[in-house]
Amino acid sequence: MTTYILRRLLTVIPTLLGVLLAVFLMVRLAPGDPAQLLAGEFATPETLADIRQRFGLDQPWYTQLGLYTLNVFRGDLGESVRTRKPVTYELSQYFPNTLRLTLGAMLVALLIGIPAGIIAAIRPGTIFDLLAMLGALIGVSMPVFWFGLMAILIFSVQLGWFPVAGTGTLRHLILPAITLGIGTAAILARMTRSAMLEVLSQDYIRTARAKGVAGRVVIFKHALRNALIPVVTIAGLQFGGLLEGAVITETVFAWPGIGQLLVGSILARDYPVVQGAVLLIAVAFILINLIVDLLYGAIDPRIRYD
Repeated sequence: MTTYILRRLLTVIPTLLGVLLAVFLMVRLAPGDPAQLLAGEFATPETLADIRQRFGLDQPWYTQLGLYTLNVFRGDLGESVRTRKPVTYELSQYFPNTLRLTLGAMLVALLIGIPAGIIAAIRPGTIFDLLAMLGALIGVSMPVFWFGLMAILIFSVQLGWFPVAGTGTLRHLILPAITLGIGTAAILARMTRSAMLEVLSQDYIRTARAKGVAGRVVIFKHALRNALIPVVTIAGLQFGGLLEGAVITETVFAWPGIGQLLVGSILARDYPVVQGAVLLIAVAFILINLIVDLLYGAIDPRIRYD
């Protein structure tokens, strides 16, 4: 397994280089001059030239790319054009909030999606199955911003149970986590149901039942464990999607996360922060996929890493 992990980590380097190149080129193709945005509409040419020289914007794009790549491997992501603070500092202020929100949303998705899928699978065609799949359909189809606004209206404004926006306590986290996680819960419910139905139709499940094995043991020890491989795969992909797709939820709930930082930096043409934020998200996504691959072996001991 150690060899497998090292081999996977080595593939991170070309992947990150590709991400870095793509983001570097895209942010520079966007219209707008960061020096002009920073200095103001009535800045003198001398001021603009000084800002461009300070941030290396006066050099050819390939020179900027080469210098930035070297600095990244040294652990230096540059300096924010807007705040004049290191990008690593900016990311350290916002990323923990996004990570906390994403973990909360994933917990909501797992606690709702997997039990709903199991119940729907063991009672197919019943009212439980119908309600679970109807709820999953609604969860997938419902816009995140609409659900978030309705949650604020009902549970914050009318009932007063939770704060309207901001961060700081567990009560601040509940509504954003539910809003962000409800769509993933719907996807996990459908995947769990499908995987469980396939496993429950296998011969070894019928054999276990014929031998008199308790129903709970058949469901949770034999069926669920073998059905978890595709569910874990989808959960890993969805976790990465939640991490990078929390922008709308963070905006609705004024949650100070990496999404808000990224949007503000794009509008201000703050190239170093945009590049650093996307690079951080890419690293997190790669590590999540590696963890998912390692979980396969824990779920199914027959899986070997060659």
